[in-house]
Amino acid sequence: MTRPLRLHAYVLVADPSYLRESLEAYYPHVDRIVLSYDRTATSWTGTPLPVEQCLRIVEEVDVDGKCVHAPGHFARLDHEPLDNDTFQRQTALDLASEGADWVVQLDTDEVMADPALFVAMLRRADAAGAAGLDYPARWLYTRTAPGRYLEVTDRLWRYAASYPGPLAVRAGTRLRHARQTDGELFRVDLAPQNTDPWHPADARVDAVIAPESAVLHFSWVRHPEVIRRKFGWSGHTAFMRPPIVLRRWLWRTRHPLLTVLTTPLRRKESGCYRLSRIPEPPGGEPIAVRFGDSERIGG
Repeated sequence: MTRPLRLHAYVLVADPSYLRESLEAYYPHVDRIVLSYDRTATSWTGTPLPVEQCLRIVEEVDVDGKCVHAPGHFARLDHEPLDNDTFQRQTALDLASEGADWVVQLDTDEVMADPALFVAMLRRADAAGAAGLDYPARWLYTRTAPGRYLEVTDRLWRYAASYPGPLAVRAGTRLRHARQTDGELFRVDLAPQNTDPWHPADARVDAVIAPESAVLHFSWVRHPEVIRRKFGWSGHTAFMRPPIVLRRWLWRTRHPLLTVLTTPLRRKESGCYRLSRIPEPPGGEPIAVRFGDSERIGG
């Protein structure tokens, strides 16, 4: 018999949008969850965060008392936002490593579609002696109708895996940048050949899963007002802040078919998208978004 893995997790408590869905998916599979947040409810860029709202959601989910509060000082405004990101993650990871074999490090807008398969891949990573599990995410850009999303793809509308960093690492891991580490990773993809446009075409693939089992990353699936606030507190705020970024997001939400049809004409850095159907839930309820004088469903 294989010994059970001691799984812990940490959560950066800042954004309530998909917090419940994210936690509920892996909650039965972990023994302890470290809740990391700035004690002044301030973001890495100095903007206010809805920490109390998030903690109320966590309290409702935490029926077995697995969550441990770990407030700290992470709004170090004399540091770059991504340096604060790495510092807070490392602090939380160190705490979550106590008594664990592996630590899950999902952001709160990332939802496991198949938690049992995620754990199975984690066991394979452990058996292979890997330092982390590079598990694919599907990057959802906006909701265009109930259960319909613009999803990041390649220029030919094929599924494109996204890897923001290993979604689980061995206890005691040192992070280099945000979630990234220099250790050897067990890499799971959506096909036998690499599907991530940002990885080399010959990148190693250790295991293959169906797209339906990937983590769903609801990165920019928000109400416009929430997106504006997210642009202010994110570690990537320098990239997200220019007005053209929000204008493009609003236009693509309103014109999903044109966005998809023009995908082959764009460079990958300009955004390539497909229309995908994803059951509701996960990801919360559709939100009415106002465009001019009309109402439309969006994210």
